[in-house]
Amino acid sequence: MPHTLDASAVRAWCRLALQALGRAREEIDAINVYPVADGDTGTNLYLTMESAAQSVEAVFDGHGASGARPDLAQAFGAMAHGALIGARGNSGTILAQLLRGMTEVLTEGGSDAELLRRALRRAAGSAYLAVAHPVEGTMLTVATEAAGAAERHEGGLVAVARAAHEGARIALAATPGQLDVLDRAGVVDAGGRGLVAVLGALVDALSGEVPMGPLADYATAVPYGCGGSEGPDPHIVPGGPAFEVIYLLEAADAALPALRGRLDGLGDSLVVVGGDGLWNVHVHVDDAGAAIEAGIEAGRPYRIRVTHFGDQSRDRPDTEADTRARPASGARHQEPDSVRPRERVRRAVVAVVRGDGLAELCAQAGATVVAVRPGDPPASGEIAAAIRRANAREVVLLPNDAELRHAAGVAADRARADGVRVALIPTRSPVQGIAALAVHEPARRFDEDVVAMTSAAGATRYAELAVAEHQSWTMAGICQAGDVLGLIDGDVAVIGGNLVETGTIVLDRMLAAGGEMVTLVLGADAPPDLADRIEAHVQGSHLAVDTVVYQGGQQTCPLLIGVE
Repeated sequence: MPHTLDASAVRAWCRLALQALGRAREEIDAINVYPVADGDTGTNLYLTMESAAQSVEAVFDGHGASGARPDLAQAFGAMAHGALIGARGNSGTILAQLLRGMTEVLTEGGSDAELLRRALRRAAGSAYLAVAHPVEGTMLTVATEAAGAAERHEGGLVAVARAAHEGARIALAATPGQLDVLDRAGVVDAGGRGLVAVLGALVDALSGEVPMGPLADYATAVPYGCGGSEGPDPHIVPGGPAFEVIYLLEAADAALPALRGRLDGLGDSLVVVGGDGLWNVHVHVDDAGAAIEAGIEAGRPYRIRVTHFGDQSRDRPDTEADTRARPASGARHQEPDSVRPRERVRRAVVAVVRGDGLAELCAQAGATVVAVRPGDPPASGEIAAAIRRANAREVVLLPNDAELRHAAGVAADRARADGVRVALIPTRSPVQGIAALAVHEPARRFDEDVVAMTSAAGATRYAELAVAEHQSWTMAGICQAGDVLGLIDGDVAVIGGNLVETGTIVLDRMLAAGGEMVTLVLGADAPPDLADRIEAHVQGSHLAVDTVVYQGGQQTCPLLIGVE
């Protein structure tokens, strides 16, 4: 039964959009070549929409206690706010602004169809304003063409939504002709493709019909995937910035022009979205510290995420050297072909880990393990050998280290060339890998399993304790040799005098944003009472939080921390 444009339609849209992005996530990741070929656009869009959907459900739950239902403005406002605070990557940030732009017209009068036309136009316009240097052939173009198609259609609500979806599909097919990097790679724009899925879900929500399914209806409009093997890799962006910096920012509107100017001078792919004192800032830079300092000057930045992708976008290892797997030993042993089963298993997980305890833990969970020796990270050839050793038709790959993302990506590409379906989940810490393994369910459909594992990893903040080897400048100030450093999501956040003190401060900061489960992974040199004392602190200060402790045996740091 068709819906009117009301709160229930917004709720249904969120649910169906999340399902559509979940089905298409891996395909969208695979064609992500612009602005940086980091292979996570589908995942970022999914996680952004997941945050939006959770926010809408929270509004419905809050009203349910009183027997009332939220109105359209409340539901749509929650959707836009949830997307804003949960936005991931360039594409997720733009999606958040598109949704926010739509909310700006909901208090205006008019029929549902006219309201949707104006909302789509306002969304496209606000997204262009949020991007420092808009580029055609991207998600922005798809949004604009969708709005134009909706404006040209004079039918009712569902017909207008269908027109917008069709306009987006046509615009998406044209993106390779507008952006050279897409044309060279033979792909359509990944963000635009995700937006088409979201608009398709809007049609499904408003029409009440069976969901339209993934993107197969237009995927053949332009061939996608990597180009031929000859010539330079089209995914490479020579000289691109090394870091993606994202943070939420509490700041007055008057502070934004100076912030935009400062960040625009530091890097590219600048997108600042939001309003009413809360902003989501996204930029690609070489100096991550300067980008964060700009936020501090403008207001109060938090939920800071810094992702290193310089190695991915600048240098590819020599093909011949990279394909030579080093002599294997221990957990890296590769079984000869004669002892491998002839028939492939359905699905396997391949996990890269540091430490014997972590290797044993992942192996007990059913994963094929690539063990990392201190100072000797595995080459892509070793990871590819582990994928072959898993002997599965479908493989979920967990690098568990931001520095290994590129090598894991190369290994995944090789396995795909051999006919193996591989999903690379960008876990940046072993605790994210543990969280992903905990929800792994081989009986599920592959896409559903990957989305569940990706979501679990993404919902796990990670930290570690390390001992400074020499005096140096950090994000938390100057440290001296022997100081204990508490790193949260890869950045030094605390400088302390001992492991217990620093660990408790780190956990208090992480749990201030909420959490239900703390994971502690002890290193080889961790003091015997470290876990007990930190666990006692959690039990005494955070009553609703559970703690689980593992003996990791990693040589690199005495303690890894995860908060889910």
